[in-house]
Amino acid sequence: MARANAADSSLCLDTTASGLFFALSPKGDASARDDEAEAPPPQPRRPAPRRPSLFNPSRLEALLRRVVPVAAGLFLLLLLGLALDATLQSYYQVEPEALSELEAIGQLAADDVEAALRNASPGAPASVLLDSTRRHIVARGRSVLLSDRAGQIVAVLPEGAGAGALTDRLGGAPLAVLGEKAGAMRIAGPNGLDMLAAVRNLDGPFGQIAVIQPVDLAFAEWRASAWRAALLLLGTAAMLALLVFAFVTQARRAAQAETERTRIRARIDAALEHGRCGLWDWNLATGRIHWSESMYDMLGMPARDEFLSFGEIRALLHPDDGDLADIAEQLTAGALQTVDHAFRMRDARGAFVWLRARAQVIRDAADGQPHLVGIAVDISEQQRLAEHSAASDRRLRDAVETISAAFVLWDEHNQLVLCNSRFQRLHGLTDACVAPGASYAQVMANSQPLVESSETVRDADGGGRVYEARLADGRWLQINERRTKDGGYVSVGADISDLKRHEQSLLDGERKLMATIADLRKSRQTLELQAQQLAELAERYLEQKAAAEAANRAKSDFLANMSHELRTPLTHIIGFAEMMENEIFGAIGHQRYLGYAGDIRKSGEYLRGVIGDVLEMSRLEAGQITVAAREIDVAVALDQAVADFQDAAKAKQVTLTLEAPRDEKAFADAAALSKILETLLKNALKFTPRGGHVALRAQASGAGCEIEVEDTGCGMSPEEIQQVCRPFEQKSPLMVDGMKGPGLGLSIARSLVELHGGALQIDSAPGQGARVRFTLPGPGEASANKIALTTAA
Repeated sequence: MARANAADSSLCLDTTASGLFFALSPKGDASARDDEAEAPPPQPRRPAPRRPSLFNPSRLEALLRRVVPVAAGLFLLLLLGLALDATLQSYYQVEPEALSELEAIGQLAADDVEAALRNASPGAPASVLLDSTRRHIVARGRSVLLSDRAGQIVAVLPEGAGAGALTDRLGGAPLAVLGEKAGAMRIAGPNGLDMLAAVRNLDGPFGQIAVIQPVDLAFAEWRASAWRAALLLLGTAAMLALLVFAFVTQARRAAQAETERTRIRARIDAALEHGRCGLWDWNLATGRIHWSESMYDMLGMPARDEFLSFGEIRALLHPDDGDLADIAEQLTAGALQTVDHAFRMRDARGAFVWLRARAQVIRDAADGQPHLVGIAVDISEQQRLAEHSAASDRRLRDAVETISAAFVLWDEHNQLVLCNSRFQRLHGLTDACVAPGASYAQVMANSQPLVESSETVRDADGGGRVYEARLADGRWLQINERRTKDGGYVSVGADISDLKRHEQSLLDGERKLMATIADLRKSRQTLELQAQQLAELAERYLEQKAAAEAANRAKSDFLANMSHELRTPLTHIIGFAEMMENEIFGAIGHQRYLGYAGDIRKSGEYLRGVIGDVLEMSRLEAGQITVAAREIDVAVALDQAVADFQDAAKAKQVTLTLEAPRDEKAFADAAALSKILETLLKNALKFTPRGGHVALRAQASGAGCEIEVEDTGCGMSPEEIQQVCRPFEQKSPLMVDGMKGPGLGLSIARSLVELHGGALQIDSAPGQGARVRFTLPGPGEASANKIALTTAA
């Protein structure tokens, strides 16, 4: 069968039949299909291993293309060698044979002359006797010379061969002397030509008879034979060269055709592979099916040389895509001539691949058997795209349905593509009227007239327009029509009734706004006048501020000078009071004078402290005080402060306690810390009633140290806390030893704490005592930098 051996033909090498894919109908035995669906998927048979071929026509053909020209050349050389050898052998035999023949002819000529002499009449001329010799003796250029006893030539045959002495004609050779004893031999003729000669002695009146032949004429027949052999060899070589040329030409053409066929096959295979296609051939008579390699690659299966069976192909098909047997019967019966269908086939991994097969029934010209030949294309990607497109179309329709405006899309032929239910309700259309493909005229013919008036708002980009339409029920629609890229139209109608009402309200508001603007103009004039007045007030404020700052500086200078002027006489007063109190120069007299001297000293010391506080406050405000910070022992400083106020606490019957770690360090000015503690403890004792408690505590806080003074005094409200933190202001007119105090202690303490980079905080409430705490930096370079920056500021 022609198709059965398709795998061995050159055509099948290009397009190896590629398996069956055809339109599968849903017919067939349902029970059999169910059995197949429940059965495990068949695995493709492993191809039989290929055995190396002992006879490869392509290799033999290539070998012959090389061997035949070489064999023809060798044969031609062999023929030339044999011809040359035969020619040379015949050449070397010509002269010996000519000498033998000449010797025999000489003897024959001598016999003829003697016979003629015996039969001739006496006195017969020698030429007559010589003519009696056989005529073939003078063939091939031979000459017969007859001499007398004196050695003179008396007769020559053929006539005109020359006369003279026989020895001259024989070149003086010993041949004339020896006669037949010398035999035939080569001699040099009188004209220098080589000749062959044979001499015989005669009886009677004649002396000798000589037969001579030019050597050149003796070789004439050999030369003719050599020329004939050369011509025959040349003809043979030409014919052989022509045959070799024809063979080489045909072999080259065959090689070129094979190369072209290989290129075409490679291009076809590449096109099939990259195009995800497969060729196939199904012999409907035998049921054998052949696939191309690209078909196997498309399904991920190893290529096979043998044919596939009907059952193997049927097992790979999806059970829901039709019955193969029914299709085969229709094709065999001639009910189907072409096939074009999409179906699924199982690949090597067990997954199904979507394929589209197009085939036609062709009868083989050799055996007349029907073959279904066609191509199968992998359409898995197209199928996924189609499913994705369908899902996108559903999502688009759902999205169009959910929009709040009426939507309709027309194609380039003014036929309906899709619309939503709002458009349908707006125009009062039934589902049959809005079927896809309905023309614009048909849809509008079934539409209820709704538009009462319309006006174009603007022309949109791309050939569209936007217009507003007033409906019969009073609603307004803004309709936006725009041309699509394929020539159709999309129209969206939005209900703008609220916008229209809002627009009308905006117009009313605009009128009101214009009236308001007029009022605002009047107000602006008033504001401009007020702004001018504010500018004048600001200028006056700046002048007054500058005057106040100047007065503050004058106050600070005055206080500084006044403090200096007051401290000098106070020093003398305090000194003299101490001398009088101590009776250095003798008894002062009355004991009351000693009390007066003590009061003078205490008042002087108090006044000196007040003056010192005022001076220090003025220096703090002027920024003239710097902190000489160093690492100090916090416990030592706290112990000293408690010791300084322990007597005053006992005198007032107030408990003074200290709670502090013994190893706590701080980076601070010792004098400033002592001043801060003195101020805080003095205030705590001042406002704590008898039987109360004052506590001094210290603890580590981050990288620094936190010190706290807590009392059980009368406490303060937030307003009073702000008041006592201002210079020269006090919480209450409480007198201590008949003196109220300047009200600078907390202000100085706060300023000194801030110079250390810390902060002073007061927590208090009326009747609940007060707690004052502040922080000092810990030891280290960072603390020094912080204090330096604070002091510079």
